[in-house]
Amino acid sequence: MTEREQTSPDFKFEVSATDGLARRGAISMPRGTIRTPAYMPVGTAGTVKAMYMDQVRDLGSDIILGNTYHLMLRPGAERVARQGGLHEFARWPYPILTDSGGFQVMSLSALRKLTEHSVTFKSHIDGQKFELTPERSIEIQALLDSDIQMQLDECIALPAEEKEIERAMELSLRWAERSHNAFLTQSDHNARAMFGIVQGGDSERLRVKSAESLKTMNLKGYSIGGLAVGEPQDVMLRMLDTTCSELPQEKPRYLMGVGTPDDLLKSIARGVDMFDCVMPTRAGRHATAYTRFGKINLKNARHADDHRPLDPESSCPAARDYSRAYLHHLIKANEALGGMLLTWNNLSYYQDLMQGARDAIEAKRYTDYMAETQEAWERGDMPAL
Repeated sequence: MTEREQTSPDFKFEVSATDGLARRGAISMPRGTIRTPAYMPVGTAGTVKAMYMDQVRDLGSDIILGNTYHLMLRPGAERVARQGGLHEFARWPYPILTDSGGFQVMSLSALRKLTEHSVTFKSHIDGQKFELTPERSIEIQALLDSDIQMQLDECIALPAEEKEIERAMELSLRWAERSHNAFLTQSDHNARAMFGIVQGGDSERLRVKSAESLKTMNLKGYSIGGLAVGEPQDVMLRMLDTTCSELPQEKPRYLMGVGTPDDLLKSIARGVDMFDCVMPTRAGRHATAYTRFGKINLKNARHADDHRPLDPESSCPAARDYSRAYLHHLIKANEALGGMLLTWNNLSYYQDLMQGARDAIEAKRYTDYMAETQEAWERGDMPAL
């Protein structure tokens, strides 16, 4: 049985190597092992857009993310449960992490009303009214049969007044308690995990207070939320420096909704273990390819007669076997295959980036790996063949 296939009857996280603050490890769960640092492809509505699940797995993904908000609206959590849960429904038998739905409620929903008890909102799809409490969020995630579940929190956009950031952070802490109590009622909670979410905006004081309070709950993992919501990268990295130093060394750390390849590498250097972001799939559907040479916009006319592939050394057929001229043609002709191939390429690149990070940490050369990767991006595209 390989490292990737090992399973555990309970949730377990072990660090196998470190290089500075960067760390390589593994989360073991009944449905499989998650190698860290890990990038989790986003399967918002039970699908990683423009990809088959076996492709996602073959690229190196150990876990995907599902979205509570979108799945509760359509097709409905109870309906997914009747279909055997999200693993069976989407044909992904490996670990799944679900978010709480809080971010989407705060950012997408109309006529939202927030109280101590819950948040009520109208669906962005059809205007139907819903109420989401911490307990209902955890219940939905259990119905979806997710392996790693998130507390319900309030995520606010930056910049914001510190008084408002503190109010949202304190509410999120109270909701973390309620979410955790609901999670512990699940009969198989030892084999699953619920992560708390550190909030506090761009205030180091509030980030420390949030992390310290969540630590007292002795949760199985800790998420860092409320970043990549409008603040500059240097602010995000400063919040990570502060937050990661406050979180337990023996627990996984998950930076939510981040980000670019550069964000990922710099966050790993600060001790982050897990990431999710829609960027590689969304960029692929909008004609952008991520490669070891940087970003390539396939809309540009200069690709119309370019017979080169995106990367002849890539293990991904989308990057290796199709010419840029063909990819450009697909994009200009609005053919679905264009977005599919570029998404395939982008997810492959992100997983290769994570494998490179894991190997570099193991070899005690993570700083060199970051510098070499950055240098390749700055050097730009490969020479003509």
